[in-house]
Amino acid sequence: MPTTTRRTHADDLRAASRLVVDATTGVSSVVEQMHRTIASGPAVLGSPLRTPVNALTGLIYGSIRGVTRAVGRSLDRALAQLAPLLGESEPGPQRLAVISALNGVLGDFLAGSGNALALPMQLCRRGRPLELSRGGLFKVIKRPSRRLLVMAHGSSTNDLGWLRFGHDHGASLESELGFTTVALRYNTGLHVSVNGEGLAAVLEQLVAAWPVKVDQLVLLAHSMGGLVARSACHAAQTHRHRWRRQLTALVCLGTPHHGAPLERGGNWVDTLLGVSRYSAPLAKLGQIRSAGVTDLRFGNVLESDWKGRDRFRPGRDPRSPLPLPKGVRCFAVAATLSKGPGARLRSDGLVPVDSALGRSSRKAMTLAFPASHRQVVYRHGHLDLLSSPEVYRVIADWLR
Repeated sequence: MPTTTRRTHADDLRAASRLVVDATTGVSSVVEQMHRTIASGPAVLGSPLRTPVNALTGLIYGSIRGVTRAVGRSLDRALAQLAPLLGESEPGPQRLAVISALNGVLGDFLAGSGNALALPMQLCRRGRPLELSRGGLFKVIKRPSRRLLVMAHGSSTNDLGWLRFGHDHGASLESELGFTTVALRYNTGLHVSVNGEGLAAVLEQLVAAWPVKVDQLVLLAHSMGGLVARSACHAAQTHRHRWRRQLTALVCLGTPHHGAPLERGGNWVDTLLGVSRYSAPLAKLGQIRSAGVTDLRFGNVLESDWKGRDRFRPGRDPRSPLPLPKGVRCFAVAATLSKGPGARLRSDGLVPVDSALGRSSRKAMTLAFPASHRQVVYRHGHLDLLSSPEVYRVIADWLR
């Protein structure tokens, strides 16, 4: 697992230039398809100009893509030569925030294309990546506790996002309940199940290297992080990881266990654009959104929820039921913008209350959070779950 905290400016620029080249060639293909469709003539007449138009547009747009790639290769070589002059530095929180957002939207593409902007999965302590060895952990954590808390952030953000308006749930739980906290940093554009496998593996390394015996392991997750945590529990059970037996509690804050309307809306936009052959090429622009984002449509957790399926194709919820992990105290907090209890509660701006509490119209899909392990907080938005004193008190009382 990489632990370096330094970055080379040339590498950043090369990664960004490669992304620009990929974007330019991708957009040119969309424009080419629209040009062909419009210039080929009416479909009812059999698109009589299709053959000459295809030949002409192929020449024009092929040249555009060729020139773009050539420019990209030239930039790559130039930046490689300039690397010693550009130097390196510690990456700041602003850069990490931008990269995290980019990973949320395009993370699967970045990883698949080998782009250096793709975030690796790491466990961090106050923003510093950890070396998962006994000696490496001792360098950063001088007095490790037997109570270990691992926090998993949501889509398009990172481990530094747990500090909001001067409050950090993890730091407060350390001082009040004696936990030692570490935070996950990961590419949220990858499939949830891929990140679940990765988290299961790094937790196995972490617990094996922890300098003292772990008596209590707790996962605290926000938004997508809750899906990744549930997926990791399933992966750990499958691979018979030791940390799974040490897991005592899972706390989910605003997790879209049964999906989020925003991604369903994006899927409907794709469908509507595809109705007309003239607008159909534009649907490809909407389909740049990552696998992680499309997993949020229904709350995919398992590989079988998406493998072999067109993730942009509209349809019913394809998921298989995955119960909460056995032998683990599981908790759920849902936020609502509503002012108080009512028949119909508003969402927190992103995740509906029922989804956050694991409730589904399909009985087999409903997650069995005990009534005493569910909490609704009013006048809270999705990100307020990270900084709310009310939410913190609920978490602390549950873990006490």
